[in-house]
Amino acid sequence: MNKCKVCCFWRNFGPASNEPPKAIKELFKKYKSKEGVMGAKELVHFVNNEQRDNTITQEMAQEMIKKINTTRKKKYPKALQKKDQPIKDYLSVNGFYLFLYSDYNAALPPTGVYQDMNAPLSHYFIFTGHNSYLTGNQLTSDCSDIPIINALERGVRVIELDLWRCKKNKDDVEVRHGGTLTSPVELIRCLESIKEHAFTESNNYPVIITFEDHLTSYPKLQGKVAEMLTDTFGEMLYTTKSVEKFPSPAELKGKILISTKPPKVQELNEHDEEASDSDYKHDSANKKLSEDVQEGEEEEEHDEDDANSNCITEYIHRIAIIAKKFKKDDYVGALRIDPQKVTRLSLSESELKSAVGSHATKIIRFTQRNLLRIYPSGLRINSSNYNPLLGWAHGAQMVALNMQGYGHELWMMQGMFRANGGCGYVKKPDILLNDDPQPVFFLNSLPVKKILKVKVYAGDGWRFHFNEHYFDCCSPPDFYTVVGIVGVQNDTVKKKTKVIEDDWTPIWDQEFEFPLTVPELALLQIEVYEHDITNRDDFAGQTYLPVWELRTGIRSISLCDEKGDTLPSVKLLLYLDFENVYSCGIN
Repeated sequence: MNKCKVCCFWRNFGPASNEPPKAIKELFKKYKSKEGVMGAKELVHFVNNEQRDNTITQEMAQEMIKKINTTRKKKYPKALQKKDQPIKDYLSVNGFYLFLYSDYNAALPPTGVYQDMNAPLSHYFIFTGHNSYLTGNQLTSDCSDIPIINALERGVRVIELDLWRCKKNKDDVEVRHGGTLTSPVELIRCLESIKEHAFTESNNYPVIITFEDHLTSYPKLQGKVAEMLTDTFGEMLYTTKSVEKFPSPAELKGKILISTKPPKVQELNEHDEEASDSDYKHDSANKKLSEDVQEGEEEEEHDEDDANSNCITEYIHRIAIIAKKFKKDDYVGALRIDPQKVTRLSLSESELKSAVGSHATKIIRFTQRNLLRIYPSGLRINSSNYNPLLGWAHGAQMVALNMQGYGHELWMMQGMFRANGGCGYVKKPDILLNDDPQPVFFLNSLPVKKILKVKVYAGDGWRFHFNEHYFDCCSPPDFYTVVGIVGVQNDTVKKKTKVIEDDWTPIWDQEFEFPLTVPELALLQIEVYEHDITNRDDFAGQTYLPVWELRTGIRSISLCDEKGDTLPSVKLLLYLDFENVYSCGIN
């Protein structure tokens, strides 16, 4: 008789070790006091020397130490022997490790808006959404004000609305994606939500609403839109006549601007008051009746024309940024610069690709004074997106993406607008504003200006956010990190670390170098995955960071989920440094 032997065992799903990497221990040893700890004085010394930051004082360092130890006591109760033990005024090696992971030590500066905000709007990249009212795909999803609210709360500064005559109430205006099965939402609801969520205490830079106007056959409805705008926004609504240059974001704080193609004021019908020869063939009674009827009709037509003209005029007066019409394939005409006025031009992603082939320099020059909006192809019915770098590299301010989904392109967009305090406006680099601009996106002959050095030390936080079986039901996760650059074609590259098996707190300790020809337009790509030998690797976090804002030294990198929301506690520890090769003058 055959016998079977069954072995049962417990697999440890906890972290393999809470110990800091060897390099971090050596760093602590270098700066610790004679007592073997790091007080405020030693912490200041470390930040000054290793992080190249001279802004921290001993008072600030002492406050940091206090908060770090308070957090450590709450998060790791076993780290301190007694719950009632007073908070220490120094850091142990584990406390120092926790400090390195803290927001005090983030890779991006905590200074908020720091760029010059007094240049014309055309000198900034602007966080722009496409079909901002859609909750999902472009064909069957619902239209709602909720995606608009979500976009504004993420820092989006340009909202797009498609205006249509209401199907149920012909005297009202609704927002929907025309020619599809999307359900509509009332325009007034969208406007009220924009008013409520456009500005916060930390961000009152202007919001631009672009209208795709399908009301040209209904002047009275355009007049109603003008009335809605005034009644809803009041003094917030910015109106102006044609100008030679756009005002600055600083001048437009707290303002809402409307941008659309202005309708043509219809000419009033001319009525011939001279009677024809045939009129005299009628008898006098019929002639008198005919004249009375004709006179009444003419008065009604004149009144109707006057009313329509007034509605259109009021509507035009609400337009702060005039959009110009693009005639198919007429790139020369579209990119012609008028020294007397500024305007906005819209091109699809495919039209942009066609234009940059032979008109790249003209596009950059056009965008130095005027606004260029790029929008996704109509074939992207699943609300996917395109690479925004091509538009940015040619000076396009309003590179519009679908905000309701996720993916690498949207992560890139979110990364770009983490710059400048996340206010939704990022100053364009000098290479796009010079008198003699040079297209750089496709060039392979540019010199390397800087080398970005990235050392991926370690990661932590997944154990606090995810269930222990989330990544693998049989063992702890096997994490690896993708590190790369997205930017101009010659700088774009992707590398990855080794896989660390069975560990919630992986230590990679791997270094990478990235030569950069246009660091002014480069984003650092960070993505973490859990390796799976049988299925597709599991996503474990991502972030994209503007290279020109990175702080050097050992820095903490917060990771986000697929939609761009921060994953609580999930962070990487990286060492960042730059080697100057060629003077580049990053803003």
